[in-house]
Amino acid sequence: MEFDYYDISPLISQRTDVFPGDKSFKRNIELSFADNNHIELSSIQTTLHIGAHADAPNHYHSEGEAIHERPLFYYYGKAQVIHLSIEPGELITKNHLGKTPITAPRVLFFTNSFPDPENWNSNFCAFSAGFIDELAQYSVRLIGIDTPSIDPENSKTLDAHKAVYKNNMAILEGLVLTEVPEGIYHLVALPLKLENCDASPVRAILIKNKVPG
Repeated sequence: MEFDYYDISPLISQRTDVFPGDKSFKRNIELSFADNNHIELSSIQTTLHIGAHADAPNHYHSEGEAIHERPLFYYYGKAQVIHLSIEPGELITKNHLGKTPITAPRVLFFTNSFPDPENWNSNFCAFSAGFIDELAQYSVRLIGIDTPSIDPENSKTLDAHKAVYKNNMAILEGLVLTEVPEGIYHLVALPLKLENCDASPVRAILIKNKVPG
């Protein structure tokens, strides 16, 4: 059955830029029709933090859950897309919301500060820890952003990640929200069941006209 949705995952390829020092995507071809094999068979090497991905708590806290242990309700259900008017490199605060109310337990923020996943820029927007605490007061269980991280590139303290851990929330990073209008959708962004891993790529979509809780 067909349905209307927005695909909010970037294409992953060898052209995809990754966090400085992280492992880029590479596809290794073991068997190929081009070499007269009977099947196409390949493997990949990549950071888990590539494209649209879910951070696991063990990525940013020594006692955090691995991605295979995360309850899936975080990544499935009613979600709100919010467009922010914000300068590159700014930390997102409550003031950037203006009069926009929080009306869903999963909130995805369009900052337009990391416009091309194939060309890295360091001055992308990130979250202030205080704003994450504010969102938790609205019972937000997941935050998403159209940048590689919810903290600035050069952060060593990872204040936003720590606030997420403190408030028992979940994270989606690397989303593509350029074509998505503000509003309420049904999010599907399930991580792979990768044992003990600190993240997982996701194929994130927003379904129109279907907004269960």
